[in-house]
Amino acid sequence: MPEPDNTELNAEITKGVAETAESLDTSANPDATVVPAAPAVADEVLLAAVDVAREALLEITSADSIGEPAGHIVEGDHALSLLFENRLDGYPGWLWTVSLARVEDGEPTILETELMPGDGALLAPDWVPWSERLAEYRAQQQEAAREAAESDDEDDEDEDDDESENSLLHAGDLDGVDVDELDDSDHDDSDDDDSDEDSDEDSDDDDSDEH
Repeated sequence: MPEPDNTELNAEITKGVAETAESLDTSANPDATVVPAAPAVADEVLLAAVDVAREALLEITSADSIGEPAGHIVEGDHALSLLFENRLDGYPGWLWTVSLARVEDGEPTILETELMPGDGALLAPDWVPWSERLAEYRAQQQEAAREAAESDDEDDEDEDDDESENSLLHAGDLDGVDVDELDDSDHDDSDDDDSDEDSDEDSDDDDSDEH
């Protein structure tokens, strides 16, 4: 028996595969548009489960630490988180958060209860790895050493300036006046005075002899 000619069948299969791949690849069709998913709508039953959420919070904190309802966050279809004001000291801006969910026509179920930071909440600083903190510490130490060295250099320059100013004056000078010259002048004046006194004494002796 002659073998059946499958050329036409293979061609049809190849064509079908190509068309399927093209239809799945939206980038191959520039006119294709992606329809955004509709935003989840808050479940009315879960929104009304405020008392259920508050009871769940009482299992982890005292009643006086729970404030008034402060809104909600839609987590998905039939899932949301109810928010309550926090009255604990030391946690300004934080909110009690109770996450709930339910199946269609079912009752609310508690998923999680926790204290979460809200807008403007007081937070601890971001954790920094030890290697980065060590590198920052070393950089600060190097900067401090550099500033200390610059300060020492400035002090040395001031001392050099003082020595330079002193060297401009002679060891026997005071404010530019030669002390040695002043001393010689004093000696000369003293000698002149002595000479005058001797002369006066000689004159007195001569007068005495004449009498």
